[in-house]
Amino acid sequence: MASSVKQLCTICNDDGISNSAVIWCTECEVLFCGDCEKPHSKSRLSKNHKTMSADDYQKLPTFMQEISSQCQDHKKKFELYCSFHACPCCVQCVTDKHKMCQEMKPLSDILQQVKSSASVQLFEKDLKDVKENIDTAILYLKTRITTTDTQNTKAIEKIRYMRRKSIDDYLNKLEQDLLNDLESKYSKLKSNMASLMQQMEQRASQINQMQSQFSKTTRYTTELQMFIALGEIEKITSQTTKYIEDLESGDHFIEKNLEVNLSSALQSILQDVNSFGNININTTTSTLKIKAGRKDQAQHLIPKVPGVEQIKPSLLTRLTIPKDIKSLHITACLILPDGKFIILDSNKNQLLLFSNDGIFIRKVVTFTEFPYDGCLVMNNTVAVALGPANQTVLVDVNRSKIIQSIKLSHNCFGVASDGKTLVISDRDSQCTTVNLSDMSQTILEGMRGVFRISLFKEKSMVPITVQIKFAATKLLVNLSGHFSNKTLPDHEDLH
Repeated sequence: MASSVKQLCTICNDDGISNSAVIWCTECEVLFCGDCEKPHSKSRLSKNHKTMSADDYQKLPTFMQEISSQCQDHKKKFELYCSFHACPCCVQCVTDKHKMCQEMKPLSDILQQVKSSASVQLFEKDLKDVKENIDTAILYLKTRITTTDTQNTKAIEKIRYMRRKSIDDYLNKLEQDLLNDLESKYSKLKSNMASLMQQMEQRASQINQMQSQFSKTTRYTTELQMFIALGEIEKITSQTTKYIEDLESGDHFIEKNLEVNLSSALQSILQDVNSFGNININTTTSTLKIKAGRKDQAQHLIPKVPGVEQIKPSLLTRLTIPKDIKSLHITACLILPDGKFIILDSNKNQLLLFSNDGIFIRKVVTFTEFPYDGCLVMNNTVAVALGPANQTVLVDVNRSKIIQSIKLSHNCFGVASDGKTLVISDRDSQCTTVNLSDMSQTILEGMRGVFRISLFKEKSMVPITVQIKFAATKLLVNLSGHFSNKTLPDHEDLH
């Protein structure tokens, strides 16, 4: 919210005179006192300019007051709009920065009826939905903290009840160890939730402030201010929506319950008892329900997606190979959720782990068979296809351990996953899907020449589609085994 301090006339202030402003000209972007406003309102050049009271101008959010109709680089009025970069431009901007941009439109066409466009209602709804999601998540965390407090109290009561039925001298130390463990895990659990709740309350405050200012925004702003402001609101609501969805899709809302398991040995001979129990934090699926963020935004507010010919690749990271590893035959390279890199080396049949900045960390696991392909399944679990061995394995990277071996009826040369399903392909004959929840297998019939595969979501192919490349032909194949007649252009090839 703008400051409540009385604003001064720009013209008088430049002359060292402190006169209070009464009018703001939205086109000159100048504050006028009563005396300075008179010639401004009578001049042929400015008498038709739109103005608003200085008090109303002061009510605008600060970021809107800072929006100018002039280019900050060239000090010229914005007259054009670049659809590719989604930004207003002056005539000098076209020469300096937008020579290759073909989607240049008159800014007046873009701003026409912007306040009455559907975008205003959509973003107002976005603000409302995001605020409701944050409030819902905060209430959920408060409930979880109360539940955790109750669980902690019951755990203490259970521990002390058992304590009173034991031999005091021998169990004193064991009891205290367990209570200390409980206190440590309880404090950490509660602290993590309280910290997350505090972060979300800060975001809630920001959204609440923007929501409360929205009506003033639509009432007092110029079209340009409103247009650019909508972009800012879209950015904030999208970021906040993604923030909540990322929290939900991660483990932040998984219910971690304090539970105490008392040692059964307490009822046996004292010398057999070496522990009072242990404290576990069990997780269950989150019961939090939030509104899904809007996937489609107002069309003219979204920058056009660049074509393949306009995408300029750049080098981000180099992986440094240790001196004792003379050569690698890389069949797959994966990026883990934490940014670390996984390299599948078929030269020595091994899985290698590298840090975010490309430094070698360690060898994860060595296979007895030749690894042909790999993919990320979830978190730090990787699936590796072992070719003619008719086998695909799941590897826990953190534990450097193969945790699951999946035997198939055909060779395993390509593998892909969406976290719920594995799709494993044979170079010459078949393709099989594996349900990761129960490891059930389904063979997709009628497929030939499959080697590498990718998974992606497509509305017309529910729920998941496999894309297979046969030489120069691309087909879409539903996981149910049915073929689609759609042929993909080259830039859609995910191979």
